[in-house]
Amino acid sequence: MSQEPRTKGERTRARILDAATELFARSGYHPVSLREIAAHAGMTHAGLLHHFPGKEQLLLEVLWRRDRQDATLLFPGLLDGDAADQAGAVSAQQRLQRLVGFVDRNSRTRGLVALYAKLSAEACEPDHPARDYFVRRYRLLREQIAGLLAELFDRSPPPQPADPHAVAQQLLAMMDGMQIQWLLEPDAAPMEQRVWDFLGGFGLRPAETAPEDHADGA
Repeated sequence: MSQEPRTKGERTRARILDAATELFARSGYHPVSLREIAAHAGMTHAGLLHHFPGKEQLLLEVLWRRDRQDATLLFPGLLDGDAADQAGAVSAQQRLQRLVGFVDRNSRTRGLVALYAKLSAEACEPDHPARDYFVRRYRLLREQIAGLLAELFDRSPPPQPADPHAVAQQLLAMMDGMQIQWLLEPDAAPMEQRVWDFLGGFGLRPAETAPEDHADGA
C-alpha cells in the first residue's frame, strides 16, 4: 500500500515529482528544463538540485513512481513481498480489467505516452540512461502478466491451452504498438477496444460480458 510522504524531504521530493510528471506529460522530456520544473514546484533551482542533481535521474524517478503506483493496483502485495497472499483479495478478472483500463488512462496523458514511446526506442542503445529501467520493466510485466493469464486460462471453461508467457509478450507488444498508432492517428486507433479484441481470442472478455466467476472467494 502506498504511504503519504512523512518527512519534509519526502514531501518536497513528491512535490518535485508531481511538477515534473505534469510538465513531461504536457511537453515531453527535452523541452522541459529543471528550472521550469522547480518554478512549477514552487521552489528554487538550487533547491531542486539538492534532491535531484540531474534531469535524467528525475525522469527515471518519475517513471518508476508511476510504475509503483500501477503495480499496487495490478499486482497487490508485489512491492511488499506478499503478492501471493494479497493478490487473492482482488480477483484475476478485476486485475485484468485494471490492466486494460490503463490503456484508457493513458489516452488522457498523451505527453507521457509519447515520452514512454520515444524513450523505450532510445533505450535500446547500450549506454542509454533508461535502458536498465525498460529492461526491468518489461521483465517484470512479462512475469506478472503471465501469472495472471495462467490463472485465468486455468479457470476458463474449458481451460485455455495457450502459453501464458507467449500471450503476455504478445499482449505487451500489442499494447505498445497500439499506443504508437494512437499517437500518430488517435481517431483510427481505439486502443482499449483492440486490446479486448485480442484477449477475446483467448476467451477473455470485459467483466460486464464475461461468464460469471465461480472461483473460490469471488
